[in-house]
Amino acid sequence: MQHQNILFTNNVSDAITSILKDKKFNRLFVITDSNTRQHVLPLLADNSFIAEAVNVNIEPGDIHKNLDSLASVWQQIGEAGGTRHSMVINLGGGVVTDLGGFAASTFKRGIPFINIPTTLLSAVDAAIGGKTGINFRGLKNEIGVFNEASDVIISTAFIATLPIEEVKSGYAEMLKHGLLKGQSAFDKLLNYDITSGDPDHLLTLLQESVEIKADVVRQDPHEHGIRRALNLGHTAGHAFESYAMQRNAPIAHGYAVAWGLVIDAVLSHIVCHFDSKLIYRIADYVLKNYGAFHFTCDDYDALLELMRHDKKSQHGEINCTLLGAPGDIRIDCEIAPDTMKEAFDLYRDLMHI
Repeated sequence: MQHQNILFTNNVSDAITSILKDKKFNRLFVITDSNTRQHVLPLLADNSFIAEAVNVNIEPGDIHKNLDSLASVWQQIGEAGGTRHSMVINLGGGVVTDLGGFAASTFKRGIPFINIPTTLLSAVDAAIGGKTGINFRGLKNEIGVFNEASDVIISTAFIATLPIEEVKSGYAEMLKHGLLKGQSAFDKLLNYDITSGDPDHLLTLLQESVEIKADVVRQDPHEHGIRRALNLGHTAGHAFESYAMQRNAPIAHGYAVAWGLVIDAVLSHIVCHFDSKLIYRIADYVLKNYGAFHFTCDDYDALLELMRHDKKSQHGEINCTLLGAPGDIRIDCEIAPDTMKEAFDLYRDLMHI
């Protein structure tokens, strides 16, 4: 996998110029959704590269991370004269970087792309690490490829354009990285006021968080081993997301991860003797900032079935990443259905459901 250039800066326009002035391409495409087209693209209008680029637009939201939107992007690039010597900038949240990265990776068998994540979630999660793709048949990220952006510009300059729920969604992935790193990193995140609106302080925390993920990805680019650590909170989280889609009441990915972290903290206690006091700290923080995902005993079997379809499952088992303690990572933990149901029970108690 190629070396990925990651820049941390709140001077995004200068960063774009510094990256593109040394690259050769015959046409530049900027992929946005209608939100970033309206609120973020104008903030970069003074950049000569952006001003001359062809804008390719999709509809926002995970519901549009699908085959129809992908085909639309291919069509727009093709009709505007895109060739194998063209280049793409993905300017947006995780839907844009996931779908735009996949579109670039497959158009003309692959053209280079740059990610400029505009949400905290995409900065810490989707834009880094080379995972691209779309949802298919109601399953999250079912179709895609590993292919890293050549460059990623990480910034908190666009945070002011986001509702606080979007900021919290991204912060959940940062909490996950803190748990993977160790107690000190996790405590620092718990003690930061995510409603403060301080972009420079947040950029410092974000850089530390991204570097935790980037270090794991460098060790295991195609998720054969330690990269599965990044799935902490995601087996249950993805099941919550898919179940919410089936209910026609979609939930934000970061919120699902936050609730999944509570499930995995409980499972970590059952399986790995994770400190119960820390479970209460995590659950209290999540409940205060994210509320709770509501489900009853009647929903357990449906959630278990979704977990068996998770990409980490090799033969229909329920596979989770757990912790012996913050920083003590246990990958590929197979969880028995009855144990997961016990975790569901304890989650509902902790979240006052």
